[in-house]
Amino acid sequence: SGSTGRPKGAGNTHQGAGNLVGELITAHGHKPNARVLQFASFAFDASFSEVMPALVSGARLYLIDESSVRTDPRALGRFIAEQGITLATLPPVILPEIPIEDLACLQTLVVAGEACSPALVKRHAEHCNMLNGYGPTEASVCVTIAGPLDPQMDATALVPIGRPIQNMQLYILDASLNPLPVGVVGELYIAGAGLARGYLGRAGLTAERFIANPFTP
Repeated sequence: SGSTGRPKGAGNTHQGAGNLVGELITAHGHKPNARVLQFASFAFDASFSEVMPALVSGARLYLIDESSVRTDPRALGRFIAEQGITLATLPPVILPEIPIEDLACLQTLVVAGEACSPALVKRHAEHCNMLNGYGPTEASVCVTIAGPLDPQMDATALVPIGRPIQNMQLYILDASLNPLPVGVVGELYIAGAGLARGYLGRAGLTAERFIANPFTP
């Protein structure tokens, strides 16, 4: 987890990994005839969510041999079109630069890694099943999925992050860990099978950030 401060390792579990794979096979539509793009670097936890559901479901996994393709939107678009990719997970920042005709083969497009705009939803959701995934490194890659997204959504709206995946729970709490009503801003807390055990070798920070679930019976 390196979004703030010094990068730190999060100790995720095999249980969380298995829970994620089972969810994504269904949610993303992995099938033996699917052609899945492996876009994320293997140094990034998102690569697990591309590789493992594809292999477990018997889908074809297409690796990008040249690293420059990942940073060149037009080269990436050509790769997707030439290989007939049907399922891809991509960060929203790169999508506007990929020619829309190169994505005609996509049946499912998952956006993740950063906030997605309504303009991107309008551009892509009319042509494929578009999903929005969210998850911090302190959990097994993905904890919520929204979709299929509506291409007619209000241009001023926020694209939702969706509902928790199977065996996960999310809470919006105040500073005293009390649940907040709908529409009130608070902190997002995650619980369930996909939550990490803590930060590797950093017991103090783990005790600060990973707290006992007050809603567990």
